[in-house]
Amino acid sequence: MEMVPSTMTEMWTTMGSTIASFMFIWAIIRQYCPYELRRYFEKYTHTIMTYFSPYIKISIHEFTGDRLKRSEAYVAVEAYLSVNSSKTAKRLKAEMGKDSNNLVLSMDEYEKVTDEFRGAKVWWVASKVVSATRPMAYYPEQEKRYYRLTFHKRYREMITGAYLEHVVKEGKEIKVRNRQRKLYTNSPGYKWPSYKQTMWSHIVFEHPATFGTMALEPDKKKEIIEDLVTFSESKEFYARIGKAWKRGYLLYGPPGTGKSTMIAAMANLLNYDVYDLELTAVKDNTELRKLLIETTSKSIIVIEDIDCSLDLTGQRKKKGGKAMADDEKERKEVKEESSNSGNSKVTLSGLLNFIDGLWSACGGERLIVFTTNYVEKLDPALIRRGRMDKHIELSYCGFEGFKVLAKNYLNLETHPLFDAIDGLMKEVKITPADVAENLMPKSPLDDAEKCLWSLIQALEEAKEEAEAEAAAAKKVVEQSQDGGGVCSENCLAEKASE
Repeated sequence: MEMVPSTMTEMWTTMGSTIASFMFIWAIIRQYCPYELRRYFEKYTHTIMTYFSPYIKISIHEFTGDRLKRSEAYVAVEAYLSVNSSKTAKRLKAEMGKDSNNLVLSMDEYEKVTDEFRGAKVWWVASKVVSATRPMAYYPEQEKRYYRLTFHKRYREMITGAYLEHVVKEGKEIKVRNRQRKLYTNSPGYKWPSYKQTMWSHIVFEHPATFGTMALEPDKKKEIIEDLVTFSESKEFYARIGKAWKRGYLLYGPPGTGKSTMIAAMANLLNYDVYDLELTAVKDNTELRKLLIETTSKSIIVIEDIDCSLDLTGQRKKKGGKAMADDEKERKEVKEESSNSGNSKVTLSGLLNFIDGLWSACGGERLIVFTTNYVEKLDPALIRRGRMDKHIELSYCGFEGFKVLAKNYLNLETHPLFDAIDGLMKEVKITPADVAENLMPKSPLDDAEKCLWSLIQALEEAKEEAEAEAAAAKKVVEQSQDGGGVCSENCLAEKASE
């Protein structure tokens, strides 16, 4: 019994001595053996080991070739493993995401995590390779990071096909969910420096509007939401019918009816970026195409007040007399305004190609949204189906819209004054913006009832104004009939206003 510890001690001593000798010899080899010979030795050693090993390894590098842009596959795997590794890995690193306000957890170097897919077990390892060249004084050593996937060779077909597709798809979706959405705008062409990589500048998109807070009828709201969600889930459908994965929305109605708010609600529903395109800042059709190319998928391209953007609203039918002269005068004013705002040479043809020409198919999953206060001014070719697929009229506020605003501003779902407001709204046209302004408390002492009375007063004043205008118009008609003259609709309107 006394010999056992002595034997164990001798064994450990011999093992330690052997390991130390091996490490010393390996250090000498690394120091004095030529690099090419070592690489040759490692190559054939690796080949022999691979011949007997039943496992296959796949490396996904952060950078490939001479490209300075991170590999999309690496970024997708990183996002996919950020969810897996945060639950199972023991060593994690926390970083601020490039487009996120939240901390993103990922595997630390040489950490290993296990994943399962359809009964197959795989292993992911985060590794890096340090450049063999000696770094300069002011530059750190160059590191090349990569992920290594290991799995049994019996699962080769499934892992290289379905599993990697699953990882990339899930990684991209995670990246989109975690990203910080942005609001982009384009700058005048003459201000773009040659070294700038993008023609868009951006800020963080933080608009809080949702469909739940919009003053819309429930049926219309439901219809729009279903249309948007269906579009976002129809990649295979658009590919099957041979159509670019995009959809056009025309939002029209009087000022103050919530067109811009609708765009923000769409972006928040689908988690899309917003590109606010200012046409008067675009030099010509070529730059318009370049702007389109630089937009990303999962985005909304917006042109607000399209009827005021350049000379894109004129009808292509010939007119005569005074109408033609007025059109020429208006067109001249528009061109002068365009000239003063950047000498833009964007044409209607260029804009049409931007919407649904060959260039519009670059990328995918885009919404193109036009807004206008005067839909009748737009050229029919600009808003036909296929370009602006869905026309949404945002009109004056109804009682259902008022109830949404009352809940938002006053936290009221019912009140005795609601009946009076309902009756007045059936007789008076008022925009959601005006309703919201009257429901907005103006001081800490303003309670819900005071705000409702403010709205009732505004509705009664609007009703009186409408009645006065109707009476004046009726009087003008009677005077015209008594005098035996004929007065046009415009003439009646001018006399009524006088």
